[in-house]
Amino acid sequence: MNKLLLPLVLLFVSLTCFGQPAPEQIKEWRQAAEQGDAEAQNNMGFIYGTGNGVPKDYVEAVKWYRMAAEQGTAEAQSNLALMYDIGSGVPEDDTEAVKWYRKAAEQGYAKAQMFLGVSYFNGEGVAQNQAEAVKWFRKASEQGEAMAQMMLGGMYEDGIGIPEDDTEAVKWYRKAAVQGGALAQFKLGDMYYFGYGVPKDNTEAVKWFRKAAEQGHAQAQYNLGVMYDKGEGVPEDYVESYMWLNLAAAQGIEDAKHNKGILSKQMTKEQIAEGQKLSREWLAKRQK
Repeated sequence: MNKLLLPLVLLFVSLTCFGQPAPEQIKEWRQAAEQGDAEAQNNMGFIYGTGNGVPKDYVEAVKWYRMAAEQGTAEAQSNLALMYDIGSGVPEDDTEAVKWYRKAAEQGYAKAQMFLGVSYFNGEGVAQNQAEAVKWFRKASEQGEAMAQMMLGGMYEDGIGIPEDDTEAVKWYRKAAVQGGALAQFKLGDMYYFGYGVPKDNTEAVKWFRKAAEQGHAQAQYNLGVMYDKGEGVPEDYVESYMWLNLAAAQGIEDAKHNKGILSKQMTKEQIAEGQKLSREWLAKRQK
């Protein structure tokens, strides 16, 4: 499996987007799929792959995706590739995954372009080639694929497969961040905090760290806690700092555990209790 694929697999449910289909709708899709309708075949693959209206069955999902993919349906080709990539319904096979990602990518399907870029980035199923990774990330990014935009921003920031360019990195991080990508929001906050590719601006850094932190990004929660502690970009607030450090620490950020211990020595018992209360309330809100 691609080293970068685990978070991307979460995108699986967005490969085809519809709500819970009614039994009558499923019956219609099945009839159309059995008659060779590629869109219906892809829909059948999706509902079996997600258990959306039928019992989850990855083997059955692969069967229907393959039927649609062999008819040239780009979305089904990408879905079939993902099944090979993660080894669901078929043995994991990076080479076969790349084959189907490429077929879909060459038709302009953005998610397949992104996944093909990941394959080149990791050298799985294909020889590692960072310039090719950049090529496919860019194609997907230009179609508005947020994860590809985040990846392209990282390639520019680190100078991988392309000359290092922080201004370009910020450009692509921003495009992904405004679409709600927590990792891109965190990276954009970092760029503002350190003044890479943009003028240093702690207020903007706080803004983007907060957006990522509210989505549960642990490192962003830690950074936001530190900024409240130091009064950088926000008024100094030990209670608010404690809350964010506590949340980050609960996710395993060791620096957050350390800093929370130091901060607590400067706080009253009442302030600590309030910070803990805010943490519990934040978690309860997230679980709704």
